[in-house]
Amino acid sequence: MIDKSSPDRVLQVTQVKSGTHAKPKTRGTLRALGLGRIGKTNMLPDRPEIRGMLRRVPHLVEVTDTTSAGKE
Repeated sequence: MIDKSSPDRVLQVTQVKSGTHAKPKTRGTLRALGLGRIGKTNMLPDRPEIRGMLRRVPHLVEVTDTTSAGKE
């Protein structure tokens, strides 16, 4: 069983919509995630603070868990 808070879990975050129309705090969250334009992708550790930022911008990003499914 994989622990969801395991430090080796990585999330692939891709921006799929523009943040230019969004509020300044939302644009700042995108910048903190290492994004800024449509199609840009960043690999981030699966930590609670990253999950919180992703909950703020779910309409602008697509998240994929890149942890291999074979590790169980």
